[in-house]
Amino acid sequence: MHNTPPIRILVQEADFDVNAELKRLSQQNSNIGAIVSFVGLVRDMNNQQKINSMTLEHYPGMTEKSLQDIANQACRRWPLQGVTIIHRIGLLQPTEQIVLVLTASAHRHAAFSSADFLMDYLKSLAPFWKKEASAEGSHWVDARESDQLALARWVTPSS
Repeated sequence: MHNTPPIRILVQEADFDVNAELKRLSQQNSNIGAIVSFVGLVRDMNNQQKINSMTLEHYPGMTEKSLQDIANQACRRWPLQGVTIIHRIGLLQPTEQIVLVLTASAHRHAAFSSADFLMDYLKSLAPFWKKEASAEGSHWVDARESDQLALARWVTPSS
């Protein structure tokens, strides 16, 4: 069992500054030897359809608790020195940043693996609802089977 490192969870409409977040995390602990970052962006295409915008909605309070729980799971699996998850909500345009995940550890393996784990869990289990708008209208985005398959690799069978 690992000690719980500092975890920063933000759900916000405002954009985020990746460099400022990297600096903030790296200055928390002199034992950090690796920080892995993932930045998710709004694409302009989905299933061969041009996307004009995306609206992300969430349930305040529940969403932050869910993100905290996911980060805590990562901290139990890997020896992390810090975790940052920033997820945007509201109306977003193609090329805008949606999500930032930073994981810090003494060594790169834990940082890479935990960032991958966090993104798989965020894509599948975090309570966000996405509506895409195109020239043909708007529609809610359904969960993808590929996201569920990615999540399944982290689940260990019960004995």
